[in-house]
Amino acid sequence: MPESTSNLIQTALNAPLIMHTRKNHGLEHATLHILSRRRPGLRLAGHSNPGGFWLIGNVPTAEVESAIQEALRRLRAGEYNLAIHPNCGTNLVTIGMLGGLAGGVAMLGAGKRFRDKLARLPLAFTLATLGAMLAQPLGARLQERVTTFPDPGTLEVEKIIVTRRGGVTAHRILTRE
Repeated sequence: MPESTSNLIQTALNAPLIMHTRKNHGLEHATLHILSRRRPGLRLAGHSNPGGFWLIGNVPTAEVESAIQEALRRLRAGEYNLAIHPNCGTNLVTIGMLGGLAGGVAMLGAGKRFRDKLARLPLAFTLATLGAMLAQPLGARLQERVTTFPDPGTLEVEKIIVTRRGGVTAHRILTRE
């Protein structure tokens, strides 16, 4: 990648709104790791933005607060691996894109007849599977370099807002630096 392009990307990733989102995303992941270890089998989802993050799942607010504080402490201590999560949307998008692209490539030149396309399905499935396999380490790398930032710096929790609808609890964690 040309140096000017690399500098442009780095400048964009360090822009305040993007950096706040990346730090919140790293803290969200670390919090999810800690809650998952404390409560195996607990189903949780998260979403980050510049103002904080959401945790969706039936977990008591006191436990959410405790997990966030532990996550901040451990990230600040250098446990940066907590910022990468295997179920991150970055991984899912990467798998979908590479798998779909590889499957689509297999169909190039198949012609317009259904029979010709049908004959290419085994190749499409194979290439899509290979694409999905390659996407797993790539998704983690994208989290590491693009969508999360593992060092929370002076990030702190400003407020936690709890919402309950249809038997599901959502915690909105507002952060500030």
